[in-house]
Amino acid sequence: MEFGVLGSVGAWDPDPVDLKGPRHRAVLGRLIVARGRVVPAGVLVDDLWVDPPAGALSAVRTFVAALRRAIEPDREPRTPARLLVTEGPGYALRTEAVDAWRFEAAVQASLPPGELLPELLAGLALWRGPAYAEFADEGWALAERSRLNELRLRAVERVGEARLALGLAAEAVPDLDAHVTEHPWREDAWRLLALALYRSERQGDALAVLRRARETLIGQLGVDPGPALSRLETDILNQAAHLTPAGSVWAETAAAYDRVVGGTRARIESTVGLLRNLAVTGGDGLEAARGHRLAAITAAEELGDPDLTARVIGAYDVPAIWTRSDDEGQAAAIVTKAERVLPTQDHPSIRARLLATIALESRGSRSTRAREAALEAEQLARGLDDPALLAFTLNGVFMQTCYRAGLAPERDAIGAELITLSQRHNLFTYEVLGHLIRLQSACARADHTSADEHAAAADALAARHELPLVGVFTRWYAALRDDTPESYREAAALLDGAGMPGLSDGLLPLALAAHAIRHGEPIPEAAYGPHAPWVKASGDPRASRRATPEPPPGLLLEAYWALAVHAARQSGDAQLLEKAQAALAPAADEHAAGSGLLTLGPVANFLR
Repeated sequence: MEFGVLGSVGAWDPDPVDLKGPRHRAVLGRLIVARGRVVPAGVLVDDLWVDPPAGALSAVRTFVAALRRAIEPDREPRTPARLLVTEGPGYALRTEAVDAWRFEAAVQASLPPGELLPELLAGLALWRGPAYAEFADEGWALAERSRLNELRLRAVERVGEARLALGLAAEAVPDLDAHVTEHPWREDAWRLLALALYRSERQGDALAVLRRARETLIGQLGVDPGPALSRLETDILNQAAHLTPAGSVWAETAAAYDRVVGGTRARIESTVGLLRNLAVTGGDGLEAARGHRLAAITAAEELGDPDLTARVIGAYDVPAIWTRSDDEGQAAAIVTKAERVLPTQDHPSIRARLLATIALESRGSRSTRAREAALEAEQLARGLDDPALLAFTLNGVFMQTCYRAGLAPERDAIGAELITLSQRHNLFTYEVLGHLIRLQSACARADHTSADEHAAAADALAARHELPLVGVFTRWYAALRDDTPESYREAAALLDGAGMPGLSDGLLPLALAAHAIRHGEPIPEAAYGPHAPWVKASGDPRASRRATPEPPPGLLLEAYWALAVHAARQSGDAQLLEKAQAALAPAADEHAAGSGLLTLGPVANFLR
């Protein structure tokens, strides 16, 4: 904001020749300070000269005429001025095109943070030096200089507040840090800086800033910090929930819920919604959701309310992509409870949810019951106007579409329907699921162009909706594309603490074993976990058909059968070779890569 010359005239571009004289600029500055009010010509004379000379009034009129030519260069001669007008005994500016006024309007605006932030930043960008620096000793400019400088300081702090409100705490830190260094007496600036550091997960730095504020205020001003700073320090030490927007809303909502909802049944049923949201966070959240979910079902059963039990079981509609359970014991217990309450339920939507739950929790099961449950759930859901329920049941059908090799096209059709359905009804978690299913199917077809597109779409949705687990699967797909041991090891690092043992257990050794087979290298010794029966048989030339069990249904079915073929060739086991090749035959045109995580290459290589 070039107050140093004119107080800045914003949209005007006066000819520097016309306004090169300091008194020309002083007249304009004096009129700007008046903020549209009339300034008598006599007052201008007194403000321009300590001892006005003869002809001072005529000089003022000359200055005004020069200003008019500069700010309205296209005005026709002898036509009334529109911007710098004559009124009564003086002159006034009639325009809003003054940077100082625009800046003040931005600082005082009452707008949502997302709209306010760009206005404030634009206003601060107008400053190019101290306000009215050229007239620092003029009495008429002193009050305005002080007022504008105070507004500037407040604007910097309002920018910090807006950034904090928008979740941009880390972006707020540098400007606020510079601000308190230059203006250490501004307690609110210290408070905002400490809060921004805390929300940037820099608790130690936040406390150090508050200590610095105390030392500065006591050392330079001889005053103790105000109650706001003292309270903030206590809250940071206690990690008070209200220090983050989400924490504040959560605490207030939970308190309100506790006041209003007192019934045990309502609390149990509401808990499942929280657990469902907790599950998609991964890590400790997913593990906690699994454990508390069974506890909620058991609590509902203990009330002797089969309807409540059915609702609690069916409400946990968390999208599932992996075909091995993370906790087989818990999954079996949930299936048992769902089967027990199913006969008591006649409503089609409740039955569909129970059946979909049975299908999902029976992943990897060889029983035909799980697939029957999935198809019945889908049939019920298609007769209801409930898109979320249909998506849930399609997830169950997907989970049971791995019972033989070569079913990638069927799974791809499920993924496509999930994407279309989810986009139409804003079911973003199921939209992600649809893209991951189609990614897997594209890998089975070695269509990496399509797989890349679905991986990118899944990552974009995950970023928008904070779904961290999605990155585990897309990063593993990237490792499949790179097909190097280093890439697989980097992808495996994402599984640490992800809360998905059904996926992570033995996955990296399996991927490295598949890589070794594809490149004609020895299979390394490793802890293969649930994959051991097929990998170890492949790595042992003495393996026999009895040492290689039939693989369970799942996304690794083709990979397991390919390993069985490799084992049979190594050991010369003709019976195992015939059995494994017959099982693989329906996938003859596919790759043993339907998991989207690792690959043994074309299935055709194992059929020759």
